[in-house]
Amino acid sequence: VQLQAYGGGLVQAGGFLRLSCAASDRTFSSYAVGWFRQAPGKDREFVAAINWSGSSTYYADSLKVRFTISRNNAKNTVYLQMNTLKPEDTALYYCAARDVFQHMGIMGNHGSYSNWGQGTQVTVSS
Repeated sequence: VQLQAYGGGLVQAGGFLRLSCAASDRTFSSYAVGWFRQAPGKDREFVAAINWSGSSTYYADSLKVRFTISRNNAKNTVYLQMNTLKPEDTALYYCAARDVFQHMGIMGNHGSYSNWGQGTQVTVSS
């Protein structure tokens, strides 16, 4: 499945953004999806993951208060709502999909995903 992430941009600290991860393939609704981010010079970091129906989610502990993952399978889209953004949230954000939703150890590991979008840049100014 081909993924496209969009919705990034430049925002001031304290602001919000909603990222979208869209796919044209209708089978996308059966995939588990994760969001990751990578800042310059840093490793790719897990942000959040959601199962096919939206009934189960995981979050990075440091982000779960401010970020919310959701999906609309009728629109073949997964969202990442990011509130109260901080300069340290600045990164390239990627969405990824895998066929089975598993425990956090799997969903939080970027190596366990087989399909990746191209990334969307989020820049938070202080």
